[in-house]
Amino acid sequence: MNLKFKILSFFYLVTIIGLFFYSFTQVDLSLTLSRWSVWQGFEKFFQHIGYFNRPLSAALFITLLILLFVFYISFLLLSGKNKVSGKQIWVLVIVTAVILSFSYNAFSYDLFNYMFDAKIVTYYHQNPYAFRALDFPGDPMLSFMHWTHRFYPYGPVWLILTVPLSFLGFNFFLPTLFLFKFLSSLSYLGIAVFITKILRRISPKDEVFGLVFFALNPLVIIEGLVSAHNEMPMMFLAMFSLFLFLNKKYLRSLALLILSIGVKFATAFMLPVYIFVYFLFRTNKKINVNLVFSLTALLMIIPVVIGSVRTNFQPWYLLSVLPLASLTGKKYYVFIPAITMSFFALLEYAPFLFRGDWNQPGPAILFWLTLTGIIISISITCLKYALGNLVWASRK
Repeated sequence: MNLKFKILSFFYLVTIIGLFFYSFTQVDLSLTLSRWSVWQGFEKFFQHIGYFNRPLSAALFITLLILLFVFYISFLLLSGKNKVSGKQIWVLVIVTAVILSFSYNAFSYDLFNYMFDAKIVTYYHQNPYAFRALDFPGDPMLSFMHWTHRFYPYGPVWLILTVPLSFLGFNFFLPTLFLFKFLSSLSYLGIAVFITKILRRISPKDEVFGLVFFALNPLVIIEGLVSAHNEMPMMFLAMFSLFLFLNKKYLRSLALLILSIGVKFATAFMLPVYIFVYFLFRTNKKINVNLVFSLTALLMIIPVVIGSVRTNFQPWYLLSVLPLASLTGKKYYVFIPAITMSFFALLEYAPFLFRGDWNQPGPAILFWLTLTGIIISISITCLKYALGNLVWASRK
């Protein structure tokens, strides 16, 4: 292991540990994670930063964010030059997953909703499609949950995955929370495994780069491991399906894609590509694999747009695009927008961390951050394209 990578890895892991501790600054004031007196002192110390010293909290978050992106780009450059091995990156990926499996879901309350949806089945013996958290006013979780008025919005497969976790948690909050976090972390590792398997088959030289592109992306780390959104299990099933599809195991591939759709519906937009590629296979037509992957990632932007128009853009929406984008991550028209949008998407948390609410001018700031990310992505991509054409023309 070269010295540069050792130093980068050490400070990267220090930053991940910093993110772990920072997550507890956002523990809801109505929630006590443990009655252990030592823990309560720890919890109150960090809550004081998050809720009563918001300028410091926002500054810490932005510092962590910048550091994570500096390390991310550094690891991408090393892997792009083949100066780091897959084994070295896997150590970082696994350690990151282990540490952040025990973090608090700092940037989203969705995990609590997942837990309560399963609890409606296991504890209240009711149907979450027909009952809401609000229908159980005596439940202590309502004191710190958000969106208690909504009915279950996901597919039945998500219930199949989460109801057993609720049973295993025996209705104790903290064990159940960590079981849900472990599901997301295992899905994160599973996605990374299938990215490397797919790239090993179609482009072995890009295997390590693709692994870094997905697994060390700060947005994936924060939204997938810290906040533990259910896009992770959805995309694990989708990437497993894609791997089987490339190996011409069509029935099993389709079954897994249906399961993925049954988690959160978004991966239904992958179906047209499957049908198109299957047609090419059957007619013995030549298939441009990179084009297929790029097209699939492009189609998965559609549910991001739909979700953003229906409510507003959320950073974790990109979790449904980034695993597929990692398969062609070296393409500048993928690389540039993925990094730029990931950074500006995560930066959208800074106004809330500083102010403590999403009231005006918060929505306007979020809009301009999103628009700025899009404009910069398009501008740099177009500039890269123009420069590439200029260099090519000068060589003729």
